[in-house]
Amino acid sequence: MGKLRAGIFGVGSCLPEKVVTNEDLSKMVDTSDEWITERTGIKERRVTNYETSTSDLALAAAELALEDAHMDPGELDLILVGTCTPDMLFPSTACILQDRLQAKNAKAFDLSAACSGFNYCLATVSSFVASEMFKNILVVGADTLTKYVDWSDRSTCVLFGDGAGAAVIKATSDGSGILSNYLITEGGGGKHLIMPGGGSRDPEMKHGRFIKMNGKEVFKFAVRSLEESIIESLKQANLNIKDIDLLIPHQANIRIIDHAIKKLNLPKEKVYVNLHKYGNTSAASIPIALDEAVKKSKIKKGDIVILSGFGAGLTCGANVIKWSK
Repeated sequence: MGKLRAGIFGVGSCLPEKVVTNEDLSKMVDTSDEWITERTGIKERRVTNYETSTSDLALAAAELALEDAHMDPGELDLILVGTCTPDMLFPSTACILQDRLQAKNAKAFDLSAACSGFNYCLATVSSFVASEMFKNILVVGADTLTKYVDWSDRSTCVLFGDGAGAAVIKATSDGSGILSNYLITEGGGGKHLIMPGGGSRDPEMKHGRFIKMNGKEVFKFAVRSLEESIIESLKQANLNIKDIDLLIPHQANIRIIDHAIKKLNLPKEKVYVNLHKYGNTSAASIPIALDEAVKKSKIKKGDIVILSGFGAGLTCGANVIKWSK
């Protein structure tokens, strides 16, 4: 029997129905389709209504991933949700999801690493599987950041969208699965991307409940950390850039992605991009793109796939995966 690894055997995603285009935003703030597209690559984004919560999107994505993996919720040992926009401070969104799925045998908790949430979740479950603590795991990346956007601030309102993506993880010993994980945290840069109100420091939200961002500093971190995480995670897996079959980066800004792949000398056809349709969906970004890539047959069994995300914290994470299914 080979070394136990965490393999992905099912994927699914969910996006709200409402589409907000750049033209729509140009009627709300001083901006234009040309301005947004040139600076971000985003053309439109999905936005939840007032009644829809993060767990609603997570549930729909989870059900699709379980169906894809041919797994019953009762078989799950663990549910891990990466989110920075939980339904409430407690109980966790994962506990809410466990109840709604009727996954009675699963333990459940949330992980907060913002846009890197899905990557940090995969690193976590990789260790759980290797130690034989859990073998059937549901990982969800879900966020509803538009609920925390100031729609009069053109520097942030153009960037974000809502969504959820999910993956079913099973223990595998055939050499496939997650080969390596590389994580970065620079807490000193946390001040550059922040939602100040609502926590114990400001429970009455006197300092506001909207996302605030120093775009220049976040951009510099993103470019540097994306490149570093890809290079170092490949080293840990004893692989190199030429071994990559598909890179799925966090879908935040096309300039960040283009800059990184140019420095890595990675062909564009090996990079999956869908940010023009959805904007930055935070922890949902990578699993949504992963689900799309699988559905479009961009990934086949044995392929080397790299997922790399970066965001508030400041955090970054990369996972090198040999595709199992």
